[in-house]
Amino acid sequence: MSKLKIVITGANGQLGRELSEWTTGTAEIIGFGRHELDITSLPACRNLFALHQPDVVIHCAAYTAVDKAESEPDEAFRVNAAGTRNVAVAAREVGAKLCYISTDYVFDGTGTTPYNEYDKTNPLTVYGKSKFAGEQLVQTLYDRYYIVRTSWVFGKYGNNFVKTMLKLAEERDQLKVVADQIGSPTYTYDLAEFLLELVHTDYYGIYHASNSGTCSWYDFAQAIFEESGSKIILEPCTTAEFPRPAPRPAYSVMDHSAMRSNGFNVLRPWREALKHYLKDSE
Repeated sequence: MSKLKIVITGANGQLGRELSEWTTGTAEIIGFGRHELDITSLPACRNLFALHQPDVVIHCAAYTAVDKAESEPDEAFRVNAAGTRNVAVAAREVGAKLCYISTDYVFDGTGTTPYNEYDKTNPLTVYGKSKFAGEQLVQTLYDRYYIVRTSWVFGKYGNNFVKTMLKLAEERDQLKVVADQIGSPTYTYDLAEFLLELVHTDYYGIYHASNSGTCSWYDFAQAIFEESGSKIILEPCTTAEFPRPAPRPAYSVMDHSAMRSNGFNVLRPWREALKHYLKDSE
């Protein structure tokens, strides 16, 4: 395999930074944060891609403030829809493959069995709708694309649930965590490894990528405290006890059928990934 030149957008985010810091013999990876690349400007995207001539663009940049998006829909769509269109158009012009990172929020969360890649989408939040608009723009503007939906992301960089729980465990004696939302955590290290394997292939299409297994946020918190040796008292609660501006999917488990049918290994169980993360961040 020849060395691929990969450009990462959103290089300061959780996943973008994981990818930007990755060292691999098969790719040259350059990451751009929002200060180096404003994806809401088509000329900026065109100029940067023309300058660097990437073989692949992994588009991680996004508006991800789920609750804030409810009161700022224009801004969410400007970044997640129009921004993604700009990246797709500019990638197409330099002949780069495009990998768009999407989300479990494209589903309504009313299901009871894992969503596969071709199940009907029905986003309920502004964030979910804007990310789905990005998916549609990628599909209509380009043919060499991968759309990778992920969920419950945690990792070394940026803020996430694991870091929040560990911080709260130091500050409090007890804590309530929602037990009626079910999903699959995703470790950025494992996701990045899969993405880099994926973009070396021509297996285009939609993928669901999360660590194996399912849990509630309460189960996830319990595992975090068990693995880190915290003595905090944890109590389950309902979503209704903690109302948020944007509704959270009650069930957002994703089936990894595209990974299996294209011969990729599914990501390891989420608890194993959590152990790796805690060990890595010691």
